[in-house]
Amino acid sequence: MKLSTKLMAATAIVSASAASAVELEVTHWWTSGGEAAAVAKFAEAWNATGNTWVDGAIAGSGGTARPIIISRILGGDPMAATQLNHGRQAEELIEAGLMLDLTDVAEAGNWREIVNPPSLLDSCTLDGRIYCVPVNIHSAQWLWLSHDAYEAAGLDVPTDWNEFVASAPALEAAGTIPLAMGQQGWQQNLAFGAITIAVAGLDDWREVTVNKNADVARGESYAAVFQAAADARELARNSNVQDWNQATNLVITGQAGAQLMGDWAQGEFSVAGAVEGQDYSCLPGLGLNEILDTGGDAFYFPVNDDPEITAAQKELAALLISPEVQVSFNLAKGSLPVRGDIDMSTANGCMQKGLGILADGGILPSGDQSLSADTQTQIEDLMAQFWSSDMPADEAQAKYADIIASAD
Repeated sequence: MKLSTKLMAATAIVSASAASAVELEVTHWWTSGGEAAAVAKFAEAWNATGNTWVDGAIAGSGGTARPIIISRILGGDPMAATQLNHGRQAEELIEAGLMLDLTDVAEAGNWREIVNPPSLLDSCTLDGRIYCVPVNIHSAQWLWLSHDAYEAAGLDVPTDWNEFVASAPALEAAGTIPLAMGQQGWQQNLAFGAITIAVAGLDDWREVTVNKNADVARGESYAAVFQAAADARELARNSNVQDWNQATNLVITGQAGAQLMGDWAQGEFSVAGAVEGQDYSCLPGLGLNEILDTGGDAFYFPVNDDPEITAAQKELAALLISPEVQVSFNLAKGSLPVRGDIDMSTANGCMQKGLGILADGGILPSGDQSLSADTQTQIEDLMAQFWSSDMPADEAQAKYADIIASAD
């Protein structure tokens, strides 16, 4: 495939230096079926330019991959490009001068005009310079529901979180796991965050997550959140799987009624041939709030001393945000594009719901944009303890409030 006219203009500043074919190693943690299908779109587009994508997939979650990625960069063995999440994960690497400045590429491609919401590019910016290219918008506040599971239980598919909770006894009576949940802290923290917005509301969520208000975290609204999380913990007691995509498979196969998971779950439904509205339903904001956070993924390019590699890195950065690649990648990934100027009319119903919320401005910053990686890790560790034990809700709330009190 040819690069579009817009992409040619955006990469004109670097194409002269990247005249010969270049191999670039790209690290990421997209290894599930749906994720692999999506990242292949990036690789195909890069290989079509005459260059070569050397895939550096790291099995496991971001929590597993990020320390490996960072260790390689600090150890002097950097990859050419790497996935990280929007937010503060690369701050120290940028401050140490280890990440390539992409400001010239961004200015040539008018990223400030096309990236929506602008906060995504703000997360790539430090001291007025741009160091990453955002490639998608992922949101965590989704409830995925199995039509087969509800048909077997003789129930209508719920339309919100409260109806789902009410349906749990009938699901259990039919031998179905009410809530699929992988046994990892980041998954449990994601579920906690989605429940928080639904139960505590947006104002208190902002006070705690954005403003780090520990008094609100200790208050009544968050007491209700932790009790709701404790109730959800019971619904997931028999979900004996580890990885998020294994939990998604429980929903796809009708073994579980629902899963709290980000919109990347759509990639798994797609690979399985499941049809939205027929085989499964998706409820953004758990069906209670027309709101989504704007997390997601960005690519950073570690500094190296080879001008040819540097030129190719900048060419790849421009390619990842080009219109054609944004469409093909995000349709496969189930995420929303970062460009507000492309045609996504072929997206399925779940993506259309997300696009509608994005267009209406119903967006929040993600936890990765508001909290440091250290604070996020502390919260994930707490959630892993809470979900895997009988820790009382009030004890978990007190520990959580202490983390927020010292959050940076």
